[in-house]
Amino acid sequence: MKLNVQSRLLVGLTLFSMFFGAGNLIFPPFLGEQAGTSAIPALIGFCVSAVGLPMLGVIAVAKSDGLPVLAGRVHPIFASVFTFLIYLSIGPCLAIPRTATTSFEIAAVPFLPEGISNGTAQLIYSIVFFAVALALALRPDKLTDRLGKLLGPALLTLILVVFVGCLLHTFDAPGEAVGAYVKNPAVTGFLEGYQTMDTIAALNFGFIIALNIRAKGVEDNRLVVGETCRAGVLAGIVLLAVYSALTYIGVQSGTIFSGAANGTEVLRSIVLELFGQGGLIILALIFAIACLNTCIGLISCCSDYFTKIFPFWGYRTWAVFFAVVSMLISNIGLNQILKVSVPVLGAIYPVAIVLIALAFAHPFIGRFTLIYPVSILLTGVVSVLASLDGLGVALPGMGALRMLPFYGDSLGWVLPAIVGVILGIILSAVTGKNRPSAQSVHEVK
Repeated sequence: MKLNVQSRLLVGLTLFSMFFGAGNLIFPPFLGEQAGTSAIPALIGFCVSAVGLPMLGVIAVAKSDGLPVLAGRVHPIFASVFTFLIYLSIGPCLAIPRTATTSFEIAAVPFLPEGISNGTAQLIYSIVFFAVALALALRPDKLTDRLGKLLGPALLTLILVVFVGCLLHTFDAPGEAVGAYVKNPAVTGFLEGYQTMDTIAALNFGFIIALNIRAKGVEDNRLVVGETCRAGVLAGIVLLAVYSALTYIGVQSGTIFSGAANGTEVLRSIVLELFGQGGLIILALIFAIACLNTCIGLISCCSDYFTKIFPFWGYRTWAVFFAVVSMLISNIGLNQILKVSVPVLGAIYPVAIVLIALAFAHPFIGRFTLIYPVSILLTGVVSVLASLDGLGVALPGMGALRMLPFYGDSLGWVLPAIVGVILGIILSAVTGKNRPSAQSVHEVK
């Protein structure tokens, strides 16, 4: 049995909803405001990294039978540690608490009455926010009904309202590009999209999507993989459309409000221009729903993973645990957690991208068994050192590290990864650690 068109649409919208959080809302409008007349090449670069990489991540994991299997091609211990770090970083140590704090700042703070402290209001907001997210995450096989049918379409409708408002409003001609967008708009856009780090989430959302596909009656594993890949493509198409609309909104905002510090200011200025004070309500709903969707998806995938590796608790217990811990962190310790989690995330993100690239090349390189460990080792070492460098940690050899191509753009790991692939091929051939190509092709299905 295959999914019908309506079911495929729902699954694709579910995956889009899980991806599209506050960061995804903020980057494109700011890009549009900064890029101005160079917005189109900037948007193309942005979508290559912010849409293309996550979409490829979903497909790569689906075709590899899951992240542990894909990472296991490096080494079993690496698979366990890497997967564990990813789930912690996108879970209670960073992403889940941030969904509450970000949505609180945008959706609640502007409407707080005088006399109520931010601390008290944030506590109340976070309790309600995580209670709702937990209630919707307790049945991961029902996410297509809750995200795909309700919350996802609601979010898209609100964004469409703002976009149509921009189309119907008269603006001056867009301004010229500023900053880095003047010389290299496409490259700058690519680097901005890279900063969304959605590729890491893509490595983990696949299982929840597969679970929802099976809940709709698809049992054959090949068909599940195919439907998961289709969901990734559909989510990518929706992301592309939404990013284009948000970039257009940013371009138009630049004609009435220049010098914005971030995408939030861009969105606030445009909704006030279009809808007056009522626009702040629209913006609050957009941020609240986007953050809630992402929170639900993250609680679901983290709870499922920890149920597998620590089965002394069931899925629901883990879901409650993550919701409560994330609520506490969002109120009392998020800033300290961010100081540790963000560098860790920056260190593992390049490794995730290289794994995805190797997964797609596996039919051709899979027989060279040392490619995975060597390329991942070099990528990981450079990424960790770059993260330490970003923290101001002085280590020997940092000067040489900074000489790597694209190091200043957080892409210093690219050349070491390529060198690792070449060394892996050579070492596999020299040591005899290679398999017949037919076997490697068979492994990827």
